[in-house]
Amino acid sequence: MTESSRDEVQSWTESMSARERIRAVAESLREPRSVNWISEQADAAWSTTNEELQDLVDQGQLRRVEAGETTRYQPDYTRLLFEEIRTLIEENTREELRSELAAITEEIEEWQATYDVETWEDLEQSLADGDLTSAELRDRRDVIAFWRENEEDRRLIKHALELYSDVEAAREQMTDVADRATS
Repeated sequence: MTESSRDEVQSWTESMSARERIRAVAESLREPRSVNWISEQADAAWSTTNEELQDLVDQGQLRRVEAGETTRYQPDYTRLLFEEIRTLIEENTREELRSELAAITEEIEEWQATYDVETWEDLEQSLADGDLTSAELRDRRDVIAFWRENEEDRRLIKHALELYSDVEAAREQMTDVADRATS
């Protein structure tokens, strides 16, 4: 271990409690992982990790997945999706969401015209062209990453716009109920 990586580990363990580190690792999972793996990544005791993961399952933030004799944990992707949509609605007006959707669409259209492709997959296929310089390859790889991110953002924004009225109505209903309870 290099000195700089030792410093990083030290700052990670000093700046966050074991439970915070476990939560940070659990929230970043992209595939089901075991208690042992999460414990190692979080630099936390197995028993603390197991306890914290169970708490996260009880809170609905993680799902337990049985894989043979091994128990693995993964985020509840459905809950994460709805939380992202809810955050978009709570933090943005309809007009702001529409503007962002237009900006994303415009950027994708520019990439389509610049690279003469329809999708990021088409652009990815162009990486095999033998005539590209290393700078052009890096540029295209960066565009592919941004394009994929834009498509995910566009999908979330579309969902948020579709649900915007329903969320507003639910919020108004909750306010009415609260107002009647205090009257």
